[in-house]
Amino acid sequence: MGSVAEGKLRFCIDRGGTFTDVYAEIPGHRNGRVLKLLSVDPLNYDDAPVEGIRRILEEFSGEKIPRSSKIPTEKIEWIRMGTTVATNALLERKGERIAVCVTRGFRDLLQIGNQARPSIFDLTVSKPSNLYEEVVEVDERVELVPENEEENQGASLPVVKGVSGELVKIVKPLDEEVLRPVLKNLLEKGISCLAVVLMHSYTFPQHEQQVERLALGLGFRHVSISSALSPMVRAVPRGLTASVDAYLTPVIKDYLSGFISKFDEGLGKLNVLFMQSDGGLAPESSFSGHKAILSGPAGGVVGYSQTLFGLETEKPLIGFDMGGTSTDVSRYAGSYEQVLETQIAGAIIQAPQLDINTVAAGGGSKLKFQFGAFQAGPESVGAHPGPVCYRKGGELAITDANLVLGYVIPDYFPSIFGPNEDQPLDVKSTREEFEKLARNINVYRKNQDPSAKDMTVEEIALGFVDVANETMCRPIRQLTEMKGHETKNHALACFGGAGPQHACAIARSLGMKEVLIHKFCGILSAYGMGLANVVEEAQEPYAAVYGTESILEASQREAVLLRQIKQKLQSQGFKEESISTETYLNLRYEGTDTAIMVKRQIAEDGIPIDYATEFVRLFQQEYGFKLENRNILICDVRVRGIGVTNILRPQAIEPSSGSPIVEGYYKVYFGNGWQETPLYKLEKMGYGHTTPGPAILMNGNSTVIVEPNCRAIITKYGNIKIEIDSSLSSIKISDKVADVVQLSIFNHRFMGIAEQMGRTLQRTSISTNIKERLDFSCALFDPNGGLVANAPHVPVHLGAMSSTVRWQLNYWSDNLNEGDVLVTNHPSAGGSHLPDITVVTPVFFNGKLVFFVANRGHHAEIGGITPGSMPPFSKSILEEGAAIKAFKLVEKGVFQEQGIVKLLQFPGSDNRGTKIRGTRKIQDNLSDLHAQVAANQRGIYLVLELIEQYGLETVQAYMNYVQLNAEGAVREMLKSVGRRISSESNEKSVAIEEEDYMDDGSVIHLKLSIDSNKGEAVFDFAGTSAEVYGNWNAPEAVTAAAVIYCIRCLVDVDIPLNQGCLAPVKILIPEGSFLSPSDTAAVVGGNVLTSQRITDVVFTAFQACACSQGCMNNLTFGDDTFGYYETIGGGSGAGPSWDGTSGVQCHMTNTRMTDPEIFEQRYPVILHKFGLRANSGGDGFHRGGDGLLREIEFRRPVTVSILSERRVHAPRGLKGGKDGARGANYILKKDKRKVYLGGKNSVEVLPGEILQILTPGGGGWGSPM
Repeated sequence: MGSVAEGKLRFCIDRGGTFTDVYAEIPGHRNGRVLKLLSVDPLNYDDAPVEGIRRILEEFSGEKIPRSSKIPTEKIEWIRMGTTVATNALLERKGERIAVCVTRGFRDLLQIGNQARPSIFDLTVSKPSNLYEEVVEVDERVELVPENEEENQGASLPVVKGVSGELVKIVKPLDEEVLRPVLKNLLEKGISCLAVVLMHSYTFPQHEQQVERLALGLGFRHVSISSALSPMVRAVPRGLTASVDAYLTPVIKDYLSGFISKFDEGLGKLNVLFMQSDGGLAPESSFSGHKAILSGPAGGVVGYSQTLFGLETEKPLIGFDMGGTSTDVSRYAGSYEQVLETQIAGAIIQAPQLDINTVAAGGGSKLKFQFGAFQAGPESVGAHPGPVCYRKGGELAITDANLVLGYVIPDYFPSIFGPNEDQPLDVKSTREEFEKLARNINVYRKNQDPSAKDMTVEEIALGFVDVANETMCRPIRQLTEMKGHETKNHALACFGGAGPQHACAIARSLGMKEVLIHKFCGILSAYGMGLANVVEEAQEPYAAVYGTESILEASQREAVLLRQIKQKLQSQGFKEESISTETYLNLRYEGTDTAIMVKRQIAEDGIPIDYATEFVRLFQQEYGFKLENRNILICDVRVRGIGVTNILRPQAIEPSSGSPIVEGYYKVYFGNGWQETPLYKLEKMGYGHTTPGPAILMNGNSTVIVEPNCRAIITKYGNIKIEIDSSLSSIKISDKVADVVQLSIFNHRFMGIAEQMGRTLQRTSISTNIKERLDFSCALFDPNGGLVANAPHVPVHLGAMSSTVRWQLNYWSDNLNEGDVLVTNHPSAGGSHLPDITVVTPVFFNGKLVFFVANRGHHAEIGGITPGSMPPFSKSILEEGAAIKAFKLVEKGVFQEQGIVKLLQFPGSDNRGTKIRGTRKIQDNLSDLHAQVAANQRGIYLVLELIEQYGLETVQAYMNYVQLNAEGAVREMLKSVGRRISSESNEKSVAIEEEDYMDDGSVIHLKLSIDSNKGEAVFDFAGTSAEVYGNWNAPEAVTAAAVIYCIRCLVDVDIPLNQGCLAPVKILIPEGSFLSPSDTAAVVGGNVLTSQRITDVVFTAFQACACSQGCMNNLTFGDDTFGYYETIGGGSGAGPSWDGTSGVQCHMTNTRMTDPEIFEQRYPVILHKFGLRANSGGDGFHRGGDGLLREIEFRRPVTVSILSERRVHAPRGLKGGKDGARGANYILKKDKRKVYLGGKNSVEVLPGEILQILTPGGGGWGSPM
């Protein structure tokens, strides 16, 4: 432990949402003082950190310090603090009133974001509210100068060199006199804080700086400019970061000034630093909103990393911080793992921060039994009323389950409950609630299997704990394995109030052998504050190809930035020898969007390692491959200065003598029944003490459960190391029904496999479509091709791959061998459209085919008559590119590159002998196909791991059980809907007919028949128009995907998406209709247009919501050197209790939009407008969402293709709601003519011509007021 200044105290404080933890080092005392207070207790004190300091100072000095007087500072050496003030203000939307300044044409940029909806099955499309009240469009514009235009600049417009080295043309200088009255008007409205984000300000910050000077001069209290906070390309995350900072910084400053004012010397003599999200400390003057969100959790990461890694274990650590409402998961392997962008409470923040993943599972996770399965979370019972045992009339939660099982000991838990806050935890009421739940569960089980033995309260409580543990294991597996690390090779560093009760079980589930629990595990976030260093950072953009000249320039920039941060640290009192520095380059491969922040490494001989060498190593480690013959691009230069504090140091404890003292015996329930379990107090145990499980170790207020077959050891530094017997016991299966607990666990495991396949595919692919736009899906299938789990990536793929797998199974029959991988994209083989290539891998176990894994990804180029392979005018599938019904991409372990290249590049000729154009991007196709194979391989590994754990018979049984579980949920939904509709119409049987029209007049006709008794439905599309001489024919798999998507939305419960969802459903499609076209029909638009219309028809039949935009607004443009593809959002339909959402992807797609700055930087375009199309949503009691307006000017000749719908037939309203506005597509010619393109067209555009796309609005619901 560091030496304490003569007679002075040191305070480490974590002000959390519920509790404030204080750790104080007191002169002359071997052990620190620990104090826990309620963060909010207005009847007793104003501020918890101040109260904690006051109480400890009183103890130490023996002098009374009245709450009304200021805290004396002469006895305080320093204070280090983390706070959730910013996080709480963001979550509760209680920040400052702010406005946002944006470049004209981009009023709605931050509201639109990346246009994806947060939850694909949520018909209300609930998005977090905006942080800002007003938007100011600033008349200013700068444009990047393309490289080929650098030497042809006329003198008409000024061109300057930006910070990044890019040339910038000042098209429209900022006019302060125009802006001044607008800003004054904001002040008059009471808005005195401003966020500013102007286009390309990352490289040209002058206009933002002008706005800042003007606003501060007018009297604005705070101005956050994006170029200063986050000088990186991408306007949306930079702007959102600025708005978060403007929203939160005044709140933080108010709190900090209030905190500091409670001390007699204020900031004069008070040494106080605050924890930032990146794990570094900062003085009050530089502690701002966008860096404060993870202030508390960051302290915990610093705490476990600096006290356990290297001292207690050499293994990399997984941090597991389980609290009341959520659990934070992190990783440490010798250095802090940071991310530059994260999303918290719906707000994207672009700033260096520790990579902490939060999962909605904690002690307060609500327990439910629903559709035959246990659920723990994601809803929380909260602190009030809290769990049942809190005596406030709450609902059952994980804390209650732990209490019933004996994992929480009431004798050692504060008696702070009841009306007088003096009663212990309520064991009796908790048990009674579990008994009620047990009756419901056992009735259900008896209905399923009359011979089923009743489950006891303890079995049910343990079942819920097991399900909660699996919920928390999922993000841990993702955190480690998505970065190429094996989870089982880590040790679990467990802290937080509830974590130590679950540590052994979670480590065992993850295959870990070791758990470490710090002696201050209940207050580790506070203790970590005293272990952190002071950090200053600086960063600037620099755009260049990596090479000798650019490295020299980057080094010069690094030197300038290093001087700046050293000066800042020296001004805080750090001497040169106490300052260390780190330098980074943000690098990416040309043609990809995946940048890696590469730290300069020094070799053993002291020579710096080349950044590019380190980048290639990191890229290969994380993504599994490297790109040959590809330029490496520099994006940013970053430096980090660290003022080393060496404040707190771990202290060794006395060696043990004799056996540890047993304080008492308590009954604890483990899987094999109740066991008399000894309880020990950690403070009475010494170095070297060991105790076999089962055992209870009381560590302050934290209960550590040492399970049977585990062993706890007290380490040299007084921490707890638990050695885990990680052999997992297999479960017995019933021939008839699923175990209700294991059903939930297997649902998690199967879905986790599909999700990890998706992570692998995203990680190892190179194309923007898959890696950035996330246009892919991954799934797991039983040996008959039935869908077991489909990760919810892109809805139009949902359920559709099952048809593909079954087609391949029938085609290849007995000709499938271990090591084979199949590839297909043909619609008649279960495909959707040709760009969606499906890769299927059969999996064998002991020579027997046991299951399939598959994934489907959208390839941006597959050939055909137009670049981008989305031709508006295709009349035959032969014009749409390479079509593959069946091919072994890998045969017996050998990748068949020659064969697949031939199929993709030379598809053959049509029936007139015309040669079909093959893919224009074969290397991208091959790279993404390799990634798809790798994703399947990951799925195989994970399922074989599951088989090894539970046995093949059990895994295959639960593949069937999860499908039956989903079937039951869908049947209940259909019974409920059927009863509702029949009661409204006074008819016993329900038969509804609905239809809607494509823009060419083709009709989609649906007769929906629901059997309310059996919970079954027939979707009969008889009466649908014949195959069309166009490309909006939709293969049957697309209709199936649309139906399964609608059903899953209507169930409105988090059930797994699998074949069971379609078991109670019969889909009848007339052969020869445009929903079941011939083999040769053009289908490229069916997947992206017709699927949306089917969805609208189904939801209208169910009277679920009004029609959404009914289109994906597919835009492609390019030439022989490049291609670009995007889908554009619109308005979602209103419903019985909600307004539609504006400017969002609807229903069958959820792909991201390219950031405006990236769009202009990488492609020959200028984006003039991107915003909401005002009043395009249908009027109604609930309004439909508005569509979007997008105006793109082209800077060189390209082929532009638009494939869209709802340009003739408007999205319909429901129950008297008005229709949404139709979409429209125009070309604005250089001679000012405005030419209408219709819904589907391809056109050669000239430089200076502008494409204007207006997307449809959503329909309204109910008659307008």
